[in-house]
Amino acid sequence: MKAVQIGAGNIGRGFVGLLLHQGGYELVFSDVSGALVDAINSVESYTVHEVGDGGVDVEVTGFRALNSAEDPQSVIDEIATADVVTTAVGAGILKFVAPLVNAGLTARDPALPPLQVMACENAIRATGQLRTHMREQAGDAWDSIAERAVFADTAVDRIVPGQPADAGVDVVVEPFYEWAIEQGPFAGSLPNIPGAHFVDDLAPFIERKLFTVNTGHAATAYYGARAGVERISDALAVPEIAAAVSATLAETSAVLMAKHGFAPDELSRYRETILGRFRNPGLPDTVWRVGRQPLRKLSRHERFIGPAAEAAEQGLSVDALVATIRAALAFSAPEDPEAVELQRLLRETDAPALTAEITGLEPEHPLFERVREAISARQAELA
Repeated sequence: MKAVQIGAGNIGRGFVGLLLHQGGYELVFSDVSGALVDAINSVESYTVHEVGDGGVDVEVTGFRALNSAEDPQSVIDEIATADVVTTAVGAGILKFVAPLVNAGLTARDPALPPLQVMACENAIRATGQLRTHMREQAGDAWDSIAERAVFADTAVDRIVPGQPADAGVDVVVEPFYEWAIEQGPFAGSLPNIPGAHFVDDLAPFIERKLFTVNTGHAATAYYGARAGVERISDALAVPEIAAAVSATLAETSAVLMAKHGFAPDELSRYRETILGRFRNPGLPDTVWRVGRQPLRKLSRHERFIGPAAEAAEQGLSVDALVATIRAALAFSAPEDPEAVELQRLLRETDAPALTAEITGLEPEHPLFERVREAISARQAELA
């Protein structure tokens, strides 16, 4: 069995690639970074270091890496004969991955079993996004290409912080992970991925993760940055920040219960597990890394506006979520282009127009005025 993992970064090596290796797949990494590809090919193994309670070191072997920028044909050839293709590149990069997968499927022997394609990104239905890019780029050839693959959406969750400068290709991760995969597209021929769980309906898992892990992680970062705290774990040691994050997640849990029928005690345990993960002192994660790209995180279907909009539509409380949105609006990080752009927009754009531009909310939406007030408040601080 062979798996092509597109994206050889920390998530690709420390989470997706690790589980594929444990499933017995020959592992082929693809990346645009020549230095990273060379570093991977210079070693016969690398170690995934789990830090925190119950953490162990896991050695990964049986891999090689290809430079998709310099030699895309080599990646296409590997895809053509692979059993599985996964990605960990960032949802915004999937449109650049699509041509490689299309070309690999075009060259694939139709007699082979369908290629199993899963985009493992921090985004809602990322595999569907990849499939859409592929279909749009393939044009009239799409029907014949699509017959040679199955596309399954996934929800992935593992904290992989910024890595030590001397780590090489080793990866530091937390012990916890979750990989939920919709099983319907496989028609019973499931990929062999130890630790993954296959579900009939992925939507509850996607939104539980997005509205709890992603919302809570970013909320901790924004409150921590505003308080001048450097590390995520240290931010949650501040009682006021811990209370604000907990209140935010209580509101997102209310949405999840109303929408997906999760039991209150189940979500309460899940929130505590998530907050315990963020408190892990072994993870050298900073508020600046976790808080980066605030414009994306404040967009319509992301971790704050998404659940807040649904809560407002259902008449549920949004007070804590709006307070967290205010903290996100204050995120100022000179090294992050989105943070710089956000502060520029706050200085130069009137509040109603900026509310619509950032959040995608219509003026008549029940959340719009609350966010406009938060933006106006931040603009007053900058005046």
